[in-house]
Formats: sequence, structure tokens, C-alpha cells
Amino acid sequence: MFVQPLEPVADSLALSALVAALPLVTVLVLLGAVRMRAHRAGLTGLAVALATACLGYGMPAGQALSAAAQGALFGLFPILWIVVNALWIHRMTVRTGHFDVLRRSFSGLSADPRVQALVIAFCFGALLEALAGFGAPVAISAVMLVALGFAPVRAAVVALVANTAPVAFGAMGTPVVTLAQVTGLPLDAVAPVVGRQTPLLALVVPLLLVFLVDGLRGLRETWVPALACGLAFAAVQFAAANYVSAQLADIGAALAGAAALIAVPGARRPAAEPVRAAVLTGARSADLDVRDSRADVVRAYAPYALIVAVFSLAQLPPVKDLLTRATRTFDWPFLDVAGPDGTPVAGNTFALPLLATGGTLVLLAGALSAPVLGVRAATAVRAATAVREWAATVSELRLAVLTVTAVLALAYVMNLSGQAATIGHFVAAAGAGLAFLSPVLGWFGVAVTGSDTSANALFGALQVTAARQSGLSPVLLAAANSSGGVLGKMISPQNLAIACAAVGLAGREGDLLRRVLPWSLGLLLVMCLIVVGQSTDMLGWMLP
Repeated sequence: MFVQPLEPVADSLALSALVAALPLVTVLVLLGAVRMRAHRAGLTGLAVALATACLGYGMPAGQALSAAAQGALFGLFPILWIVVNALWIHRMTVRTGHFDVLRRSFSGLSADPRVQALVIAFCFGALLEALAGFGAPVAISAVMLVALGFAPVRAAVVALVANTAPVAFGAMGTPVVTLAQVTGLPLDAVAPVVGRQTPLLALVVPLLLVFLVDGLRGLRETWVPALACGLAFAAVQFAAANYVSAQLADIGAALAGAAALIAVPGARRPAAEPVRAAVLTGARSADLDVRDSRADVVRAYAPYALIVAVFSLAQLPPVKDLLTRATRTFDWPFLDVAGPDGTPVAGNTFALPLLATGGTLVLLAGALSAPVLGVRAATAVRAATAVREWAATVSELRLAVLTVTAVLALAYVMNLSGQAATIGHFVAAAGAGLAFLSPVLGWFGVAVTGSDTSANALFGALQVTAARQSGLSPVLLAAANSSGGVLGKMISPQNLAIACAAVGLAGREGDLLRRVLPWSLGLLLVMCLIVVGQSTDMLGWMLP
């Protein structure tokens, strides 16, 4: 048995924490300063983590490699299993032309460009984040806004800022699922707390978006539909995260936000010509005037309806129990680790949820969607075509697959060797101030890695260890890592590059960064104050 040491370097917690931080520092420097590709930075960081575990912490090489293998497997299944299947469904909608039908449908919901920005960037962007994440919502939303006549810079800024509130539950709840896994906290304990933090952002972001589109005039004239959208989104995200399913939180919230937005009287009226002239400074896509049949519109929305239906059925007790029976739990080979107190750690065993996982349910929804999307003979999605699209999705994501598996392997090595525990004990010296700094750590992690999932994998266990040492709630600080992280998404180099490439502004990432950074920092301050309040009697009543 390998017992994790807390102070392996000169019996000093400070020096040990400095050595333990080397893998994280390596990744952050390579990504942020050297601008190395993410998969290479992740693999380099993994190599440093393995060397630190073996040489600095005395972990047997076999156990260190076994820990890395467990992290890599978790990255592949269930994490990337969800992402691949979700993006597969999106590829099928694009291939069959139904994505264009969706775009035209959204443009017809309202003739006011400020409301269109909310429908596309906030609501539809949240739906895309719920299904796939990893940059897809920003790219697709920005392209759709440009097609409606938005200037490229404005479209990119709106898409980036909108991609905040849904991120923690994106890709069918992948960030919070990862957070629960790496911290050892139950998912049904972590998700409800995140669901009592990020919905507060949803109340603010729609108002901020109409301000970004049309300044104070936009805020004055469209605050009612914006607020209705935010309230509906926040209410459903809170309810789903707390009482239904973390995987359904963003899907339900996105649909509720869009429904509330369109239901507001006056939201569908055209904006005054001076408003349109000021907002729509680009060229409007000609294909927006194409009239789609009702059947085509229904088919375009069908995949999302099927996902909701499949996940809803999976939450029914009899079905949930049946799916859970397929989960296989076993002792992980070549791994026998105990914590500093001598208690065996949870990582010694591994659970493989073959059916009770979001990726398998999304795959089922995709299989049901394929024949629906391919009703028209000219674009029929036969089984062989659907399989080819799935393989193409995997190929498209090959570098993302390498990045995610490397980062999660790094996180598992750090957690199981004791590196994360050492850093956590050292950081705990911040005491009560840790509640304020906790979201900042998540924000920094996402700003550098571009992924709330990666930031949770890197810093989740550290947050829990520090919380326990400082007397704060481990669940609160773990949730704060994810909730603070969502605000770093808009300034991450990856997202900035995706946004610029999508709207034809390659090389102008710096311009976008200057436009969105103040909003990222301002909303981060709000989140820090929320977490501080929740750690005291002031807002402690908000927690479960």
C-alpha cells in the first residue's frame, strides 16, 4: 500500500506544495505564455506529474501509471462519450439541412435584433452548450448572428458573453460529473449547489446582452423580455439541478428561456428602423427568406425533443434502477493507495456506468433522430451514413480527445499521489478568505484551459482539501470552482480564437479580449461575493 505523504520535501509543507504545483504550473505556462497546443501542454504536464509523483512523493511507478490510466479512461468514458455523441447529432442536423431550418425558424421568432440575439446566443447557445460545449455554442451562435446582419465583432462579443450561465451543466452535465468524480463528492450534493449559484448569473446575462447589442436604449426598450428570459432560464436550471437531473438542467433552461422570451407581449414586433440600422450593420443572408414547411421545422426540432424525452424517461425510478444495474464496479488493477491518515482512497475502485450515463442516452436519442432527420429521400440518413458521421465526429475531435484524457490523467496522478492534498493544505492558510478566492481559481483554470471540465479536474480535489482544512464546506468550494470557472470561458484563448475564426476576424483575438474582459471580471466579482455570502449566515440559507 502506498500512503500519501503531505510533506515529502524537507518535511516542509510550503516546499512540498511548491513541488506539487509543478504539473499545474507547467500546463498553465505552456498554454498561457508559450502558447503551446493544448494536447501537447497536457501531455507535458502529465509527464511532470508522473515524475513528481515518483521522485518527489515516492509513489511506485506502477501505481502512478495505473492512476494515469484510470484518469484517461474516465476522460474517454463517460466524459468524451457524451461529447462525441452530442456532436454527432449536431453533424446530422447540418448534413441533412435541418440546421438551416433551425436558423430560419429562430430568425422568424422575432423581428427585433435585440430579441434575436437573446434567442440565438443565450437560449439556442445554451442548448448547444447542453448538448456539446467545447466551443461549439460560440462558433455556431456567432455565425447565425452574422447571417442575420450583425457586425462580426458584435456577433462574436454577444456569443462569448452569452456562453456563461449554461457552462457548468454543459455537455450533458460533464463539468459537474467530472467535479464529483475527482473530489469523491456525490453528484447529487455538488450539482444542487452549482444550481444555486449559476442561475443568479442567468438573471443578469440577458440584460447585459441587450445592452451589448444596443446600449442603454436596448436595455430600456427590451428589459422586460430579457428579464423574463433570464427568470425562466434561472428557475428551470435551479429546479432541474436540484430535483430532476443535472444532465437536463441546461436543456430545460434553454427551452424555458426561449418560451418565456417569445411569450412576452411585444417581443415579436419589429424594432424601429433607427434601431435596426444601428444594430444590423452587416449583410443579411439571403436564404433567411426561404419558407420551410411545418414538417421540416418539426423534424429540425425533433433531435432536441428526443433527447429531453430519453433523459426524462431515464429518471423514472423503474428505468433508472434498470440502467443502474448495468454499472460495473471493480478494484482498479495495480492501485493500492491510502490517504495521509491511512484510510484507503476511493480511487482504488472504479465504476463503469455502461447504460446509466449521459453519453449512452444521447447515443440512443441520436439513433432515434437519424431516421426522423432523413425522412426526405434526397438527404436520407441511412444507418451506414449515420455511422460514417459518428466516425467523422471522432476524427474531428481527435485532438480534443487527447487533451481531455491527458488532463484527466494528470489530475488523477496528482490526486492519488497526494500532490493535490499538499497544495490544498497549504492553500487552506487563507482561512475564511478562501471562500472569496475559490471562484477565482476556477475562473483562472478555465481562462487558461478553455474548459470548465478541465478546471474542475485540475482544481476540484484541491478545493475540497483546502475547504476541509479551513473549516469551510467542501461542497460549497467545489461548486464555486465550477461556477467561477464559467466566467473564464469568454476570455479563454481557445474560445476567442473560435469566435474570431467563425466570423472572419482571425488575428483580432486581442480586440475581442479587450471587449469582454471587463464583463468577465465584473461577473466574477459578483460570483465571489455570492460564494462568500453562502459561506456565512448572510446567504447560507440558500444552500441545501
